[in-house]
Amino acid sequence: MSAPTAPPPVRVQQAPVPEEPPGRVAQLRELSRTTPGVLIGFIAALVLVSVLVGVFTSVSVQSRSSALDNLTASSGPLSDAAQDLYRSLSDADATANGAFLSGGVEPASVRARYEQDIAEAEHALAIAVAAREPRDLADPNSPLSVLSSQLSVYTGVVETARTNNLQGLPVGAAYQREASTLMREKLLPAAKDLYTTEAAAVEADQDSATAWPIVEVVLGLATLVLLFYAQRFVRRRSRRRINVGLAVATVAALVSLVWVVVATIGVMANVHASREDGSDQTTVLAQARINALAARGDETLTLVARGSGSEFEEHYKRTRSELATRQLPQAKELATDPEVQRQVQAAIDQENAWNRVHGDIRESDDGGDYPKAVELALGDGQAAAGRFDDVDKALAGAIRDTTATFDDEVSQASGALGGTVIGVILLALVTAAGAATGIWQRLKEYR
Repeated sequence: MSAPTAPPPVRVQQAPVPEEPPGRVAQLRELSRTTPGVLIGFIAALVLVSVLVGVFTSVSVQSRSSALDNLTASSGPLSDAAQDLYRSLSDADATANGAFLSGGVEPASVRARYEQDIAEAEHALAIAVAAREPRDLADPNSPLSVLSSQLSVYTGVVETARTNNLQGLPVGAAYQREASTLMREKLLPAAKDLYTTEAAAVEADQDSATAWPIVEVVLGLATLVLLFYAQRFVRRRSRRRINVGLAVATVAALVSLVWVVVATIGVMANVHASREDGSDQTTVLAQARINALAARGDETLTLVARGSGSEFEEHYKRTRSELATRQLPQAKELATDPEVQRQVQAAIDQENAWNRVHGDIRESDDGGDYPKAVELALGDGQAAAGRFDDVDKALAGAIRDTTATFDDEVSQASGALGGTVIGVILLALVTAAGAATGIWQRLKEYR
C-alpha cells in the first residue's frame, strides 16, 4: 500500500502593488509636452525677460546719466578748478618775484595782481576741498593737504621778503628764494598732481558714459526672439494670424530696444565730441599754459638770484623747448575750431617774441647791465612781462572755448537720455503685460 500523496502547495496570490503617482518633475515634464504647458512656459519666460530688460536697462541708463552728471557738476568743474589753482599759484610766484625785482615799493598794479592770484588760488582750493570727503584730507602728504597747509606758509615768507626788501635789507632776496623754492617744490607739484587726478576722473566718466549696453541689447534681442516663437506657436495652434497682446508686446520691446540703441549712439557721439573738441584739447592747452607759467617763473628767478641763477636758466630752456616744440604745435594740430586755431597761433607767435626778449634779458644780465635786464623782464608791451601776458591770454581764451565746447556736448549727451529710464521701465511693463495677456487668452481655451 503506497504512502498518501502530499497535497500540492497552496499558492497565495499577492495583491498588485499600486503604482506611485508620478513625481512633480515628471508631471512638469509631461505638462511641457502639452499646448497649455508650452503656453505657460512662454508666459513665464517673456515676463522674466521683460523684467530683466527693464531692470538692467534702467540701471545702465541711470549709470550713464550719473557719469554725465559728474562731468557737468563734479569732475569737469573740479578739473577746471585744479587748473585755475595751478595757474594762480604759478602766476602769484612770478608776480612776487617781479615785485621783488622792482626794489622798494612795488607798483600798485603788481601788488594787486599778486593778491588777486592768491585769492583765486584760495577760492579754487576751497572748491576742491569741499568736493572731497574728510578722509581724503587725512593724509598729510595728499595734494590737498599739502596745498591747504603750505599756501599760508608761502604767503607768510613772501611778506617777510617784501618787508625786508622795503627796508633795503639783503636778506630779503634769501626769503624770496625760499618762498619760490616752497612754491616750486611743494605747492606746484601738489597742484599738478591734483589736476592730473581730476583730468583722469574726467576721462573715467567719459568712458563710463560711452560704455556699449551689451547686456541690455542681448536681453532685448532675446525678448524679440521669444515673442517671435510665441506668436508662431500661437498662430499655428489657434489658426489666428494676429494676437493683439503679443503684437503690442513686440512693438513695445522693439521700441525699447531701438530707443536704448539710438540714445546710446547719441550719447557716444556727443561724449566723443566733448573729448575730441573739448577735454583733449583743454588738457594740451593747460599743459602748455603750465609750462609757460613755469618758464616765466624761471625767468624772474634768474634775476632774483643775481648771478647764481644758472639752474633756473637751464630749467627755462628745457621748459621752453617742451612748450615751443611739442605742446603748442600739438595744440594747433588738435584744434578743430577756427577761433581756437587763431588763439593757438597767436600764442605761438607771442611765445617766439617772448623768447627773443628773454635772449636780450640774458645778454644784458650776463653783460653786467642788471637794471636793463630787470626793465626788459618787468616792462609791459614789448618787454617779457607783456609778451608772457599775451601768451597766457591767448591760451586762456583757447581753454575757455574748448571748455565751453566740452560743456555743450556733455549737456547734449544728457539731453539724449532724457526720459529714457521711465520710458524703458514702462515699455518693459507693457511688454510683460501684453505677452501675458495675449497668451492667457489662448490658454483659457484649453480649460
